[in-house]
Amino acid sequence: MIAFGICVTVAGIAYLLGSIPFGFLLVRVFRKEDIRTVGSGNIGATNVVRSGAKGLGALTFVLDAAKGYVAVFAAKWVLGDWFGGTDLFAIAAIFAVLGHMYPVWLRFKGGKGVATAFGVFLALSPWAALLGLAVFVVVMAIWRYVSLASIASAVVFPVLALWFARGAWTALLVAAVVGIPLLVIVKHRQNIRRLLAGTEYRFGRAKTV
Repeated sequence: MIAFGICVTVAGIAYLLGSIPFGFLLVRVFRKEDIRTVGSGNIGATNVVRSGAKGLGALTFVLDAAKGYVAVFAAKWVLGDWFGGTDLFAIAAIFAVLGHMYPVWLRFKGGKGVATAFGVFLALSPWAALLGLAVFVVVMAIWRYVSLASIASAVVFPVLALWFARGAWTALLVAAVVGIPLLVIVKHRQNIRRLLAGTEYRFGRAKTV
């Protein structure tokens, strides 16, 4: 059993790392704007791109993914080697994504967690993450809805991760692999309503709502 103090430490560090609002910071520094007042008001990469800053949007995605990856990587290869147990990976993964979605610095109003979840998944199950990214690219190329592509990736990732699983996965790690995509889907609930209503923003077309 892993000591409670270690679990709390991993959770706290992962949350703080995940809570770094790169999209907000990049737009504030380079465009002198508050991304929360633009487009959907989201701090993630998609809204940064929609604001007209494609380069900053790409950088936001990379940095948001990197913080998720680093959180799990640190737990996996540093603390994991010392204390053992895949529960540490799960704790780091969950709290990194929660940090992005509910950052203390922005009154707990953050992004939808897609990029950070991708980074987390890349550390937990690289092949599943890359195949999930391929699903995202295909869905995006066909239908041009980022939200639909994100949801599709979130649906297929747990199946792929469990398929590629190596070694003993604890119940908490399985819960993280299933629960994080569910959180991402829940954060897209407004997008789902707009998709069903036919009013969701589609890349390549002028925004009408």
